[in-house]
Amino acid sequence: MPERLFAELATGGGSSQALAFLEQGERARRMLLLRTLLDHLDEVPTPLTPAAEAWAALKDAAEHAPGPVDRLLLAPATGGWLAHMLRRVHGTATGPPLWVEAGHLCALAVTACLSAGTDAELRVSLSDGTLCLPGLGRAWLPDAAAGRTVGVATTSRGGLTLTGPGRRSGPTALTCRPVTSPLRSRRAAPVVVPEYDRRAETRAPATWQPLRTLTHIGPAGVTAIPLDDLDPYRDLDDPVPPARLDADEAEEWQRLFDDAVGILADPGGTGPGRVDPAVIRSVVPFGRTGLLPPAPPVVPLSGSSGDSYGAMVIARPASALALAETLVHEFQHSKLAALLHLFPLLDDDREERYYAPWRADPRHLTGLLHGAYAFTGVAGFWRDRLAGKEPGEEAGYHFALRRLQSRLVVRTLLTSGRLTAEGRALVSGLARTLDGWLREPVPAEALARARTAAALHRTEWRLRNVVPVAGPVPEFPRFRSDRLPWPDTRTRTFAIRPTAPRTADEYLAAGRPAAALARYDDALADDPGEPHALAGWIVARAALEPGRASRRLLARPERLRPRGRGPA
Repeated sequence: MPERLFAELATGGGSSQALAFLEQGERARRMLLLRTLLDHLDEVPTPLTPAAEAWAALKDAAEHAPGPVDRLLLAPATGGWLAHMLRRVHGTATGPPLWVEAGHLCALAVTACLSAGTDAELRVSLSDGTLCLPGLGRAWLPDAAAGRTVGVATTSRGGLTLTGPGRRSGPTALTCRPVTSPLRSRRAAPVVVPEYDRRAETRAPATWQPLRTLTHIGPAGVTAIPLDDLDPYRDLDDPVPPARLDADEAEEWQRLFDDAVGILADPGGTGPGRVDPAVIRSVVPFGRTGLLPPAPPVVPLSGSSGDSYGAMVIARPASALALAETLVHEFQHSKLAALLHLFPLLDDDREERYYAPWRADPRHLTGLLHGAYAFTGVAGFWRDRLAGKEPGEEAGYHFALRRLQSRLVVRTLLTSGRLTAEGRALVSGLARTLDGWLREPVPAEALARARTAAALHRTEWRLRNVVPVAGPVPEFPRFRSDRLPWPDTRTRTFAIRPTAPRTADEYLAAGRPAAALARYDDALADDPGEPHALAGWIVARAALEPGRASRRLLARPERLRPRGRGPA
């Protein structure tokens, strides 16, 4: 990688040239892993078209249409299937008979032939008469036999004929021309219209269920980003069944995506926290298929995988701002995963012993590095909002909180002694970005709430996770065997200053630690060791009585011994 491109990525950002280089690396890795898997699949007995023949059909399609077939092989779901299959052949994952999942290669070959317009005939695996075609959608044989069966897919000039066992005696068949279904963008020209009636699915069983795509209009033209609710390998780990979105829910995704794109377009550029939506390779909806119940304002869950570059699993929020932040966050993970595929950035023993300010549990170094890179991007996202025309109260708070937390984790990484030369260069680049941001002004009230929220999270994390140890501080903490997951409710609570506080947390967020302390005392009267209230009590007391004793208590809150009414 040219040094200037690495330097761009080390800031937390990256130009289109840097991202193109990462994609080249991902392509090389994907081809190597495919070659490795094909060597294993040659030995798998199968009633389907053998792997070598399916691969030959795919290669023939690639000669006729290299671009579409290349995109198919580099698609996130293809990477998910490839990683899962390699785990299966090495005995670290389970599933149905191996030939069934190996047969996904035949489905890839069918899609490639349809894209290229080439002729082929392949025996494919059907599930209740359905065949998922990656990047296109799902074919559904009418009146098909239930369970796992073998069908025949024939392609010619972009058309598909699929035959398979019927529910009664004799075969069943369908003929169609598989197309995707682009959702309508408010930013698109009127000519961008789906070739498929998306409402038809609600009226009768469809023989062709198209993959929907989010429409993005950018400087380079129209980009179709899969809104993937069909591919079995769209998730982060094992295969999952289709979870088809209602038509209204799909359209709500496009509306929200339009608004999120509008947010990301201002101010634009390539710095940390900015992402061109055209580089997103797929969005996988999680956890909801209809408009009801109403979506929460924030993203309740999101994730990504190094096996699926450019993909992100997201539970839809109601807020475009929350979606825009999540798109930035998850693409940061994709960038770092691609860098980790190119360079050994750290020597990680995978021991989960480090504090991560955005997690309830201890993390290993790789997870810590991922968090630092992702939340540097998130800090940059909020920095841009702070500099915008209408910054709002939240922007300063989130920028101040995430730059502080990310810098703390960067310090942990730099002092770990586990970074390689490339890893140190990357993390040092993040440190320079964050150090510059720490000198930038933030509204005083927002800054105070961010510092308080950061102290609360670290204090509660130690109370819930760390075993008190007398004497000198050990290099690494000892962790409680009875620790459980706990919700971080305060990060959002402190985003806006309460005007009429009622709870102890709200009084602390309003800058009234004395009133907060009294209410924490009341909460601790019945349960003096309750971690949430105890963390609030410690932070409120430190605000009222700053000094060495308070700093020591904040550093090792687990050493505090509650006595009587409230801690002493």
